[in-house]
Amino acid sequence: MLARLLSLSCLLTYVAATALTFTLQPNEKSCFYIFNQNQRANIGYYFAVQAGGSFDVDYTIKAPGGRILANEQKQRQGDYIFTADLIGEYEFCFSNEMSTFAEKVVDFEIKDNDEFKASLPNAPAENTAVEGMQASALRIEEKLGQLSNTLQYYKTRNNRNQSTVKSTESRIFWFSVFDVVLMCSMAAFQVLVVKFFFQGSRRQLV
Repeated sequence: MLARLLSLSCLLTYVAATALTFTLQPNEKSCFYIFNQNQRANIGYYFAVQAGGSFDVDYTIKAPGGRILANEQKQRQGDYIFTADLIGEYEFCFSNEMSTFAEKVVDFEIKDNDEFKASLPNAPAENTAVEGMQASALRIEEKLGQLSNTLQYYKTRNNRNQSTVKSTESRIFWFSVFDVVLMCSMAAFQVLVVKFFFQGSRRQLV
């Protein structure tokens, strides 16, 4: 069972789930941890910025001992698998320190890809039926993983499209308000100019 430690603004809380959605405030950094118990284990992680700003965050992955495995800037999403060579605690940190006012909503999932395979019973020698069942179970698990990733991708695209639509609607509204104010101002200015012109003409005639 995976255990992760969530750190938000120096506040530590244990999280039992392997997938979550969290909010990164401006100038904030959040870190998650997974303890790897096996050498050469395959650890997979997925994240996607659902809303906020330009839909990007900085993230860093560190191995036990502080060695940096990945350090990416302004990424919108990621879906990767890496090999954990060492036994110990791996750190995943997301940073929104580049943003001064926009908060980010991030979906994050991490899992040990070897966990499901390790739970399968070993097939007895020359037992092709059990081997076939194991192979089928692994293929089903792989297809379910692909389906989950596809659903997460469509969820991300839907959220980003909704955010873009709302942003466009807001811009159109305020542009329309500005346009109306500008036209009213121009009309008032033209009326004042014409009034001033005729007032000056009448004085000259008198």
